[in-house]
Amino acid sequence: MRVLVVGQGGREHVLAWKIAQSPKVEQVYCAPGNAGTAADVQNVDIAADNVRELIAFATSEKFDLTVIGPEVPLVAGLSDALVDAGLRVFGPSKAAAELEGSKAFAKQVMRQAGVPTADFKVFTEAREAFTYLEEREDEPIVVKADGLAAGKGVMVCSGRDEALAAVREIAVDRAFGDAGGRIVIEEKLVGQEASILAIIDGKSILPLETAQDHKPAYDDDEGPNTGGMGAYSPAPIVTPEMMERIYSKILIPTVHEMKRLKRPFKGVLYAGLILTSQGPKVLEYNVRFGDPEAQPVLSRLKTDLIDVLVAAADGKLHNLPDLTWDSRPAVCVVMASEGYPGKYEKGHPIRGLAEADAMKDVKVFHAGTKIRGDTVVNDGGRVLGVTALGDDITSAKLQAYSAVKKIRWQGAWCRKDISDKARA
Repeated sequence: MRVLVVGQGGREHVLAWKIAQSPKVEQVYCAPGNAGTAADVQNVDIAADNVRELIAFATSEKFDLTVIGPEVPLVAGLSDALVDAGLRVFGPSKAAAELEGSKAFAKQVMRQAGVPTADFKVFTEAREAFTYLEEREDEPIVVKADGLAAGKGVMVCSGRDEALAAVREIAVDRAFGDAGGRIVIEEKLVGQEASILAIIDGKSILPLETAQDHKPAYDDDEGPNTGGMGAYSPAPIVTPEMMERIYSKILIPTVHEMKRLKRPFKGVLYAGLILTSQGPKVLEYNVRFGDPEAQPVLSRLKTDLIDVLVAAADGKLHNLPDLTWDSRPAVCVVMASEGYPGKYEKGHPIRGLAEADAMKDVKVFHAGTKIRGDTVVNDGGRVLGVTALGDDITSAKLQAYSAVKKIRWQGAWCRKDISDKARA
């Protein structure tokens, strides 16, 4: 088989790396890829949102499967265009991808399906949101940009003043551009987060192993929200009993509701959950593998990933045997550029990558990197996802951070507490 992976982040690196391990796969291309994918597969200089060029390339190369990594091309309809061109694709349609493309739409789906989530209201006018907040009690609240904002359009506010400032930033100043055309204001849920990834073929649901992300920038969950500063798998807080509840009360109703809306979901459904005292509630849906959750989860997958992706694309998940997993936990630590999630500088040479990658049970997944001459440089906010397996969560964390210590570039930093919640 010949496979095209679309995207350039850490998620796409782990997908390309894992797919390339399959004995059934002859060649893997990544468009546009990064410095890490260039070492493991073949990069193609086509942007992930350039639908026209991607269709032309995929058609001319007659790929057996195209795997779409990021949310932007999915929301733009790349999956539909590939299907229309007669190609097999892993990734939801534009209509189904609205689950991530619009937080308001996702909340309405949850409400209709009876899926537990935070109480919410949707606003198209900033002044209406201001009035609503002024009339509410002064309590913690969450303000969200409705559209795609690269994981940064969510503001957790301690009270009214912060919430008013968040509305102003999103809906008036348009800090996230058109994503702020509508805003969602919802109650703040209290509890630990968990990430549930499930492969879906329109009807059948195949949950993957659990994970826990770390969204706030700094240790002890302090600081602004990011795209994710690290993750580990499995998440012990998600017990088998809780997983059954998530499957029956969240995943099944959502898939049924999307089918009822004539938007059948095929691809990866990512449920970001808060485990509250009343049980698991959905924070948000994404329509692709989480980044950085994909790195530790897929590092533990022993089943041939290509079999899973093809079965989902063909609507035949029910024919797939049970997945097999490495019983060892995995920890992924994100190394970021100085200033992230705000402004940061690019182009600093990265040292120590080969030394880190040579360590036992370690894989350095690239996210924001590129090759300049013969040097790998930082080219994004989240730069690397240093991932390690270990006999237990403590040894996996130790191995991951030992690898982190070997890597240096000007301004590099990371959280120091990734996976500590698993041992709390």
